[in-house]
Amino acid sequence: MSTRPSANDVTKPTRNRHRERSSDRAVESTNESENTRLSLIGVKVDLALRREIDDYAKAHGITRSRAAGEYLTTARDALRERDGIPAGRAEELLEAFEGVRAVVELLGPPTFGILRLLAHWAAQTGGVKVTEDELIAELRAVGADEWEQAVADTERELQQGRRDGPHERS
Repeated sequence: MSTRPSANDVTKPTRNRHRERSSDRAVESTNESENTRLSLIGVKVDLALRREIDDYAKAHGITRSRAAGEYLTTARDALRERDGIPAGRAEELLEAFEGVRAVVELLGPPTFGILRLLAHWAAQTGGVKVTEDELIAELRAVGADEWEQAVADTERELQQGRRDGPHERS
């Protein structure tokens, strides 16, 4: 607020006081609503992208402008996520997956071999009243159910651990 000296040296506000206050309010309002207000931008895109945006707008019952805004928001989020995983971390994950694949390749064949041998021996000794193939099918079905249950339990524990944070894990 600007002031001017009066005849008796008492500082008084100028006539522009109202104009300055409304200007201050406009700046505050702009800062607060800056994140929620939509801004007009001009963009040149190729014909295929324009058609895609138009199709999206038509399918969702929104304007082309709103559809383009949603496309840009999605692109922004994708770029942020892509930047969020450093190349070194991606390489670490790929190496970990390779390690898991190697373990599965080592354990898988013997596991299926044991399954086949158990079914064969059970069928040969007459300890079961089904054929070897029926026994293998039953063993595989039960094994698949047990595997799914183990995976679901592990995923649930991982999700619980993420929610609780590292301080509450045992």
